[in-house]
Amino acid sequence: MGLRIGQQFALRLILSLAPSAAAANEVVWHDLIDRELSQWEVWLGVPHSSVVGLPEGTYQSDNVHQGEPLGLHQDPKKVFSTQETDEETLLLISGEIYGGLTTLKTYQNYHFQTRFKWGERKWAPRLNEKRDSGIIYHAHGEHGAFWETWKSSLEFQVQEKDMGDFIPLGGAKASYRGVRQGGRIVFDPNAPEYINKGGYIHAKLEPDFPNGEWNTLDLYVLGDSAIHVVNGVVVFALTDAFDKEGNPLTPGQIQSEAAECFYKQMRIRPITEDLKGTKI
Repeated sequence: MGLRIGQQFALRLILSLAPSAAAANEVVWHDLIDRELSQWEVWLGVPHSSVVGLPEGTYQSDNVHQGEPLGLHQDPKKVFSTQETDEETLLLISGEIYGGLTTLKTYQNYHFQTRFKWGERKWAPRLNEKRDSGIIYHAHGEHGAFWETWKSSLEFQVQEKDMGDFIPLGGAKASYRGVRQGGRIVFDPNAPEYINKGGYIHAKLEPDFPNGEWNTLDLYVLGDSAIHVVNGVVVFALTDAFDKEGNPLTPGQIQSEAAECFYKQMRIRPITEDLKGTKI
């Protein structure tokens, strides 16, 4: 991958997680995007009151965090669609309604990789906010557990100037090394103690490219540990991931959050090394 890593811990763990040069030739990437999005199911949350063109009687609200969601396989506005360009299939997320694509299969011990860039359109209720999307992983339980939209899960944040930040959703938690800076928590691999606290956790670095350019996002997941990588730079790491009942977490999800964006070359491959008990 050509990772640029400044901390010895990250180098040690990435070398352990990533398949060796010999193994990489044997471990085949599995593409997750096809024209029909056949490997995913669609769930849409509560449409904002400004959305037009919905079926008569559809529940809408200024508060999209609660109410009646559109639900499973109900996407009348084509929030999630595909485009064919240069012999590639692109996933287009319009962002007009909060929602997610959820993999039909459950994955664990994997390396997930995709390329991502922002579009131009923004929608209420985030017209004046940063563009926001995300890679949600370890998703579990029922749809709509968080804001009537996403499952309980962990989030690899994809937001303007905030690529790779961490957000636990719907009662899920994990441990990470971090420090408090001006009222916020920032990941720091050299912090003396682990933190296990909900809320928004900032990545140590922000190596995202300017809007309109393709970013490469990598997520390494092994057991209850994970590493977020943006454009070849390790920006966050966690361990001891569990749900609100204390169970380990497994599946993955992609989200839509009020800004147009594109994904391509979305793929996954297994990690076979056993690092059970390793602390990040």
